[in-house]
Amino acid sequence: MPPKPDSTNAPRGSALLRWIDTSGQSGSPDPANDDRIDWLRALPFVGMHLACLGVLWVGVSATALWVALGLYALRMFAITGFYHRYFSHRTFRTSRAVQFAFALLGAASVQRGPLWWAAHHRHHHVHADTAADPHTPRKGFWRSHAGWFLTRGGFRTDTSRIGDLLKFPELRWLDRFDTAVPVALAVLLFLAGMALERWAPGLGTNGPQLLVWGFFVSTVVLFHATVTINSLAHRLGRQRFDTRDDSRNNLWLALITFGEGWHNNHHFFPGSARQGFRWWEIDLTWYGLRTLQALGLVRDLKPVPAWVLAKADANKAGR
Repeated sequence: MPPKPDSTNAPRGSALLRWIDTSGQSGSPDPANDDRIDWLRALPFVGMHLACLGVLWVGVSATALWVALGLYALRMFAITGFYHRYFSHRTFRTSRAVQFAFALLGAASVQRGPLWWAAHHRHHHVHADTAADPHTPRKGFWRSHAGWFLTRGGFRTDTSRIGDLLKFPELRWLDRFDTAVPVALAVLLFLAGMALERWAPGLGTNGPQLLVWGFFVSTVVLFHATVTINSLAHRLGRQRFDTRDDSRNNLWLALITFGEGWHNNHHFFPGSARQGFRWWEIDLTWYGLRTLQALGLVRDLKPVPAWVLAKADANKAGR
């Protein structure tokens, strides 16, 4: 089959269409343009942030805050447990139905589809903190935090890195129409708020309020928490292992990202479903995966090998 056309030089109308259908953005790399921010494609990202200002008009309620917090936690687990530890690193096994269910939850995070996410993350591990790493902090904080996400090259999915995932048509659909799930979530939140206003007015919420807090605010906070691992976890913290990159362990980042802040651990041995290698290294994603395993929903969680723990002990003793 001939390669799909590259979206970086596509007409403006075609670029707008790719807000909905991303099927045309898997073309060949274009070194002259790939590092440029695609401002037209970035408009929804900017709009998400501006929509958070809606809190000034819709007010706040305990109901809206709990919904926002709950959706942050649920979607963060889908990103860390499945987009990252499952789709990107294959550190455990599960059924196709559970795989798809958590792919849906991850897609609701507005961090694109699972194939795009896994392809970029696998590329990052191969080229961590080199010139080929799109989100190394060596290129600047803003670039590593969010700028890379908005570049023309950043929108592309390198399918050569995800051959093991391409066999699932439902995952390919989620990647192609990566705005479908977020839009559905936004609509459901608005309708739920309207229903609560009518049938449970004591909860003090309504459609616009649940939409702003439950979708826009929760999603934007979720995004920035997730990408602190790109920007801050390669700058702030301690290095237990010599990984020949800048990855670090950081408790505070681990708390807000459900264990992803044990980033130096992860870069030294990415093949484990557990990133907090010691019992005191809080890893909420690991606890969640253990719970799913006890319920029979996932299996074969890959542990931290004994030789890795011995290496950690040796490094500690040598300091």
